[in-house]
Amino acid sequence: MDAHIHRRKAAVALLSVVSNTILVLMKLVIGLAIGSVSVISESIHSGVDLLAAIIALFAVRLAGKPADKAHPFGHGKVENISGTVEAILIFIAAAWIIMEAYRRLVSGKPLDAPGWGVAVMFFSAVANIVVSMRLFKVGKETQSVALLADAWHLRTDVWTSWGVTLGLAIIWVGEAIWPNVNFHWIDPVAAILVAVLIIRAAYHLTVESARDLMDVSLPEEEEAWIREHVAEYRPTVRGFHELRTRKAGSYRFIEFHLLVDATMSVEDSHDITDVISADIERQFPYSNVTIHIEPCNGDCTPVCETDCIISEQERDAIRRKPGTQVTSADTPRHE
Repeated sequence: MDAHIHRRKAAVALLSVVSNTILVLMKLVIGLAIGSVSVISESIHSGVDLLAAIIALFAVRLAGKPADKAHPFGHGKVENISGTVEAILIFIAAAWIIMEAYRRLVSGKPLDAPGWGVAVMFFSAVANIVVSMRLFKVGKETQSVALLADAWHLRTDVWTSWGVTLGLAIIWVGEAIWPNVNFHWIDPVAAILVAVLIIRAAYHLTVESARDLMDVSLPEEEEAWIREHVAEYRPTVRGFHELRTRKAGSYRFIEFHLLVDATMSVEDSHDITDVISADIERQFPYSNVTIHIEPCNGDCTPVCETDCIISEQERDAIRRKPGTQVTSADTPRHE
């Protein structure tokens, strides 16, 4: 991954930090001034988003460091760790919001000047739409788990901001039309709904981020593409097996054994692995492809039969061909 891409990721992560800092201060000041638990809860939400944005900024910078002796597979998993930590923070924030909203619902304390709350929440929603769109764009283009996690945080903030804006607007307009009717219970109820949406987003983020920490295989459709593409090189390629894949942050790791003619030269077999590796890396950017060449003599083992791509007639022809009977004793293996 080149330096230009890392600079783009760091720049958009920094934009999120600046934006969230401004929104936290605005929401907190207005929320305290008018006594709105929903606006204060949104300031806490944005505070978590700010912390998440700082974590994301740190993660994309560290993930961009090249592999070294201590980290031969690179630093990509720091983005998954970042996303998991962010999800945990969201759960904590949601719990705090629910407790605070319940206290306000029980006490029944009224709001002062809800119009100011409407204004700040509307501004927050618009700002987060703009920043989250930018985060989604760069996150998808660079396949950054940390940036996509940050984008989902802000997108969740957009939904909750609209909800709080609507609740405050109902209180504001309702008091003007029906001054004797109590609309202030809407504020803590809106805060609880905010918390529920936050928990839902945190759950999905936890699943998405933590999955790759366990070295789960790539999605089925990606592995299917690899299998189908390798099969396109038939009959030069006679089969493959032991396909193993995983992902760390933006990086994919793909490895498998490739079966070729036992009489093929080392140079030719090396060339075919280069071509296949380049094809996979074009389809899935930021991939590390490792291919182990093995000779095929037509005698399929149970392991290689799964992804054998030649017919039974072709296998018989190979077995009858002079000079292709290669046994495990003739083929050195390195465990």
